[in-house]
Amino acid sequence: MRGDLERVLFDEPAIHRRLDDMAAQISNDYRDRELTVIAVLHGSLMFVADLLRRIPLPLKLDCLSVASYHGKARSSGNVVSKEITAPDAADRDVLILDDILDSGHTLATIRETLETAKPHSIRVCVLLSKKKQRAREVHTDYVGFEIDDEFVVGYGLDFRERYRNLPYIGVLRRELLEQPDK
Repeated sequence: MRGDLERVLFDEPAIHRRLDDMAAQISNDYRDRELTVIAVLHGSLMFVADLLRRIPLPLKLDCLSVASYHGKARSSGNVVSKEITAPDAADRDVLILDDILDSGHTLATIRETLETAKPHSIRVCVLLSKKKQRAREVHTDYVGFEIDDEFVVGYGLDFRERYRNLPYIGVLRRELLEQPDK
């Protein structure tokens, strides 16, 4: 699978060092409060598991399964939720965790949905934020790494449900993005 990458952007030790820093900042910001974490699945699974183990606070975890890529290399702009009901966010301090901020469609939609529940606060934490013009603007409170506008995989991020299990994050070779799905 490593041969499918143009290059590795962040190796496992670099990711873990950044998670240590993010966890310390989140723990400080939410000290003496209970945190409600809303994880955006499936891409954030590795990120969420590793980050939350570093946060020594009382917290509740809920997950949303949404998709906007639908097997393509670019977001369709159509965010599809696979959940029947939204997580309970009323009067809670909510932290949304997602793997990557790209077009902004997914996080903007989730935030708007959660705001209707009248939480005490909502913050957004992403592992990766692409440096690009977004279709929908989203404020992020915590960012692991800023990256160029490239298609990345690994550490939970996928292309056609592949590469999630890589322990690092790399740029997928362009010609693989253009191949038909098998």
